[in-house]
Amino acid sequence: MRGKVDRQVTMLCSLTPDQLVPQDHPIRHIKPIVDHALSGLSGTFERMYAEMGRPSIPPEHLLKACLLIALYSIRSERQFCERLQYDLLFKWFLDLNIMDTAFDASTFSKNKERLLEHQVARGFLGAVLAEARRRKLLSEDHFTVDGSLLEAWASLKSFRPKDGGDMLGTGEKNASVDFRGEHRANDTHESTTDPEARLARKGGGKEARLCFAGHVLMENRTGLVVDVAVTQATGTAEREAALNMLEQVPGAHRITVGADRNYDTHDFVTECREMNITPHVACRQWSNLDQRTVRHPGYQVSQRVRKRIEEIFGWIKTVGGGRKLRYVGAARNQLWAELTAAAYNLVRMAKLAVEMLAIQGRTVPAESE
Repeated sequence: MRGKVDRQVTMLCSLTPDQLVPQDHPIRHIKPIVDHALSGLSGTFERMYAEMGRPSIPPEHLLKACLLIALYSIRSERQFCERLQYDLLFKWFLDLNIMDTAFDASTFSKNKERLLEHQVARGFLGAVLAEARRRKLLSEDHFTVDGSLLEAWASLKSFRPKDGGDMLGTGEKNASVDFRGEHRANDTHESTTDPEARLARKGGGKEARLCFAGHVLMENRTGLVVDVAVTQATGTAEREAALNMLEQVPGAHRITVGADRNYDTHDFVTECREMNITPHVACRQWSNLDQRTVRHPGYQVSQRVRKRIEEIFGWIKTVGGGRKLRYVGAARNQLWAELTAAAYNLVRMAKLAVEMLAIQGRTVPAESE
């Protein structure tokens, strides 16, 4: 028989958000890792805030919110706060009650300076990697490095001469502009919206855009992000950032690094060898590698595994919202990149945990896990 529409609103409810999130939901594998990592940053959070005054939104809520923005492809912090008001999974992840109201979107911008000053995102990424190392998911010997252009939050119309000349020529807010025949270069022009952005293009025949350069260092065992960097898009940014990230790899033992042919330069290969690093870069026609490296079976393995790093850039750009950056300046985009890389690692670790449970014939982790 046809059911009747009951318009009586329930007055009382004894449910909690935890009861409404499915027990086999993948995010249940992510939340314990996040909570453990944030507990290790408690001392840093104490130094971020004054002992007296009005209580602020807990920094744990802000960091968890940034992770949810990346995990669920939320286009803005304002949209997240709107969704937090009615999404019970979001409230569960932030340890909020059903009746708790969402905080204002301005909380993010007010606290970004604190997060930047104390390098909280870097510490959180390190805590996630420490958990991955405890689970024996990280390789300490074999890595891959790559870079990609990330479109800046700036329009080409804002790319104007440094001497103050106005190319628009009209008083309209969004005037039509024709740049044909005009020479524009980073030496003579800069963006008025984001002065740190640089005009760059992916290759010959591609259009030039205002961009930053994003760099990722991946370990080769399970494809986790070990380090990430956002720099200005210069001609040598990929190799310079790669060397800086490789210097931060712990230990003094010899390691290998795979890369594409853009890294097959004399300077990069030489500096890698001086750092006790074996460069497994793809060879150009006139390569800087000799047969001592190319003939080794490990070189072939590195060339095959290094393509996994493209999956990281694909996830960051499509799911993590990196197709077009949301923030102005390299520092704020670096904060976003570190939190997005941590979100990718969490998703990867959750998938590996689900696979391990499937091998054991279980669907839900034990309480001790």
